[in-house]
Amino acid sequence: MDTAEVILSVLVAVIIIVSLLSNVLVLICFLYNPEIRKQVPGLFTLNLTFCNLLLTVSNMPLTLVGLVNKGQPGGDSFCQIVGFLETFLSTNSMLSMAALSIDRWIAVVFPLRYHSKMRHKDAAFVLGYTWAHSMSFSTVATCLSWVGYHRLYASCTLSNPRASSRTQFVIFTVFFHSFTFLLSFIVLCVTYLKVLKVARFHCKRIDIITMQTLVLLVDIHPSVRQRCLEEQKRRRQRATRKISTFIGTFMLCFAPYVITRIVELFPAVPINPHWGIVSKCLAYSKAACDPFVYSLLRHQYRKTCTDIINRLLKRSSLNLFLCHVCMKHNALVCFQRVQ
Repeated sequence: MDTAEVILSVLVAVIIIVSLLSNVLVLICFLYNPEIRKQVPGLFTLNLTFCNLLLTVSNMPLTLVGLVNKGQPGGDSFCQIVGFLETFLSTNSMLSMAALSIDRWIAVVFPLRYHSKMRHKDAAFVLGYTWAHSMSFSTVATCLSWVGYHRLYASCTLSNPRASSRTQFVIFTVFFHSFTFLLSFIVLCVTYLKVLKVARFHCKRIDIITMQTLVLLVDIHPSVRQRCLEEQKRRRQRATRKISTFIGTFMLCFAPYVITRIVELFPAVPINPHWGIVSKCLAYSKAACDPFVYSLLRHQYRKTCTDIINRLLKRSSLNLFLCHVCMKHNALVCFQRVQ
């Protein structure tokens, strides 16, 4: 292995560890906090976490093995199963992000009608569509033997070694990425930009009220006035920063891999093998980013994590106290026996 392959192997291992720990933590928070379970977006978050965990334990380690051994991990049938899972889980995770954006759009644009428009059965219907959509593409690719080991990405994924079905594979690949990556990206942009528009409108209204209040309070201290103005600026930037994070991480992680898959369809265009692994690592890194982007940085999840840690620390402190009391009691009994 050369230096670049060693670095890429370490990168894949780090992504596996971060993705596994962060997604497990989201799952623990979901199971621990009943309020999170009651919320409709919790179903979409749970589905996204489920896909990320399966991708982490099933596909990422095999990519690491393929990168280290420079060959296919397991037999052809095993690799087809892994390729089926990779196609299904990556598609399902993209559509889950689109579903989360639609949920936020309804909550912000139609706040009074949110509970009637987005109920648990509506969320279940959306999840049913994401599963059917993902299953259809992965099943077609597997039945047509278009999944297998791909040396460029050192993983079991979409691949067509037969020249006889090249045209059909090109059509399927373009169609697949158009109705997964491109569709999800369009939904993310449309919904989150509408959310940003509404958020800026409300921020402008709050700013007008704040400025009117500051004008009326002529005796207000200059430092208080300055803090109010700074809070206005932070409020305007907060919504933009969140929307940019949602759309930016999606594009940064998935776009290089999808573009590489499209360019790969043209045999005349050479692709650096190290770049193929890098683009795959970027796609895998989305599974490590999602827990922070959609869950762990939110106040409710942070509070739940804090409650879990405090509960564990209190239990540990109680156990130490009981052990200390028992040791004192045993020492006293031994001393009485000696006397």
